[in-house]
Amino acid sequence: MKLTGIGRRYGVRRPWVLRGIGLELAPGTLVRIEGRNGGGKSTLLRLVAGIDTPTEGRITGRPRRTAYVPERFPAALPLTAAAYLTHMGRVHGLGRAEAARRAGYWLERFGAGAHARTPLAELSKGSSQKVAVAQALLAEPGLLVLDEAWTGLDPGARAELDRAVAERTAAGAAVVFVDHDPARLAGAADAHHRVDGTGLVAVVPVPPGGDAGPGARVRIRAAGPPGAALPPGLAASPAPGGGLLLTVPAARSDAVLRELLAAEPPWHIRAVEELP
Repeated sequence: MKLTGIGRRYGVRRPWVLRGIGLELAPGTLVRIEGRNGGGKSTLLRLVAGIDTPTEGRITGRPRRTAYVPERFPAALPLTAAAYLTHMGRVHGLGRAEAARRAGYWLERFGAGAHARTPLAELSKGSSQKVAVAQALLAEPGLLVLDEAWTGLDPGARAELDRAVAERTAAGAAVVFVDHDPARLAGAADAHHRVDGTGLVAVVPVPPGGDAGPGARVRIRAAGPPGAALPPGLAASPAPGGGLLLTVPAARSDAVLRELLAAEPPWHIRAVEELP
């Protein structure tokens, strides 16, 4: 699947949310998207999933079976959990019996089997989120898009979703995800991008500490909100054109990135490069 020159805005008099986005999603890859709150991450995921259409540019090669877990699940639908999942399986082309079987399987797998006959409107937030995740997985999609899908899940269900993501990529599906936890699927992603302004910036992967020489260094270019202070223990110098430059040991770079992204408010990561 390929996004070429994608732009999105909501109304001709509104500013662009995203513009000039280029992204390629190869089969079997796991792609992480990050960025500040309200910066366009969810808009990008909705475009990838086909929920929204781009204002400009084009998207080609989207798999026939594409599944999406929204940031907020519409739990007020007048259906039980099992009936809703069976219906979604039918939408994806499954026969009724197979859709019902898979609905039961995924509810049990996420620890929500006891809620199969519970109306969606009566489910707790956590159980509702399990149904949201189950509907995305039951048809074995070729493209799985997860927008904060782990939020609200208990630890067992979060671990189960981690396993399900690994299973989908192993089966040849592309998975694109956003999560507020910088440690989510750490080290598993094949590509890592950050929504910065209206564009998309690649976050360059850093070799694990065990593979880097003792003197290996990484330079991080970051920008924070006006007046924001660096997290304790970090030092930086001014970067040409604005922002700050942090030069850290390669073995510590992942931890530094997590600190910057988890700060309140979070810092913007402009670039990450390994120094010669």
